[in-house]
Amino acid sequence: MLGYTANYVDRQILAILLEPIKQDLGVSDTQLGFLSGITFAIFYATLGVPIAMLADRSNRRNIVAAAIAIFSTMTVVCGFVTSFVQLALARIGVGIGEAGSSPPSHSMISDMFPPEKRASAMGIYSLGINIGILVGFLVGGWVSQWYGWRAAFFVVGAPGILIALLIRFTLKEPERGHADGIAAQASAAAPKFGEVWKLLWAQRSFRHIAFGCALAAFAGYAGVTWIPAFLIRSYQMGPGEIGTWLALIIGFVGGAGTYVTGWLADRYGKRDVRWNLWVVAIIMFLSFPFSVGMYLAGDKYMTLAFFLIPAFAGAAYIGPSLAMTQALVTLRMRAVASALLFLILNLIGMGLGPQAVGFVSDLYLPAYGQESLRYALLTIMFVWIWAGIHFVLGAKTLKDDLERAKTQGLGA
Repeated sequence: MLGYTANYVDRQILAILLEPIKQDLGVSDTQLGFLSGITFAIFYATLGVPIAMLADRSNRRNIVAAAIAIFSTMTVVCGFVTSFVQLALARIGVGIGEAGSSPPSHSMISDMFPPEKRASAMGIYSLGINIGILVGFLVGGWVSQWYGWRAAFFVVGAPGILIALLIRFTLKEPERGHADGIAAQASAAAPKFGEVWKLLWAQRSFRHIAFGCALAAFAGYAGVTWIPAFLIRSYQMGPGEIGTWLALIIGFVGGAGTYVTGWLADRYGKRDVRWNLWVVAIIMFLSFPFSVGMYLAGDKYMTLAFFLIPAFAGAAYIGPSLAMTQALVTLRMRAVASALLFLILNLIGMGLGPQAVGFVSDLYLPAYGQESLRYALLTIMFVWIWAGIHFVLGAKTLKDDLERAKTQGLGA
């Protein structure tokens, strides 16, 4: 979780710095969307697969430690750039490093916790998202306001090197299959990428989980990336004030949502495994009206009050979705299965979400002027309903797919 926190601090620090970078480097919203979306996501998502394949064959802890060291170093490099192209290349470096962090971690956690506790465990790990955003917004906002946006990259990037060393020399590599009561043969070959893809894609529940996650991430990344710039433009808030509010809301309220959803999924999933996806769908449907209210509110305090519920739901889908994906594959497929889920999630969500907002904002500029970003974000939020529908549809075949996995020995 500490490693994932560093991952998200370095990933999301750019969001609080978009407006000062825009002014300093003279770039458009479309370019900023490219910088925070596609530039990062293509390398982060695609490289996750080969690194995950390596993780299914070798020491996962060492891969995680090396990945954290790389993305932390590249975050520091971001503070030295003098042009849009240089910053884009530095962010690509961050994406390359972060590609090796999560899939091996998911695989390790699945070997530490049995299936009935796995959604909660994944939820706790995923708290790194909320804690990372809290630290990134709080530290990034005030450091940027006091010392400039370059200093913010230095301050949040450097500690990751220490975290990488901590993981490398204190974390133990768990035995594969330990939590499932299955001993994975050390000599057993890990399945090829095509085998994992074919197995997962053949299961209807996984297809809906993957697209549900991707669409939820599309709206989520769009929001968390552009909300700081929206608050600056529409309410003339300062970076420090924005960073403090968003850190508290996303860090604590969002963290509660991430953990509680995993806990609810485990609790009710014992009675009926479909609750793993129903819980996510219910939370998404309930939060949607508040997302709309947030962008239609007339003052900053109403906007922030409405934001409480979407923030609670922001990463709620991750824990249950990861737990179900891990249950549908064999022991030596787990890292690749996680990487495949994140490949779809990040290419669509992280890659296109922020980019879509930037493009629509520029498109709306002649009609709405300074408020174009507000209405661009409002437009994108309707994707949440679409995402919730996928989780409902995924629940329909989840029982049968998991039963088939158990019958065919896929959990072994």
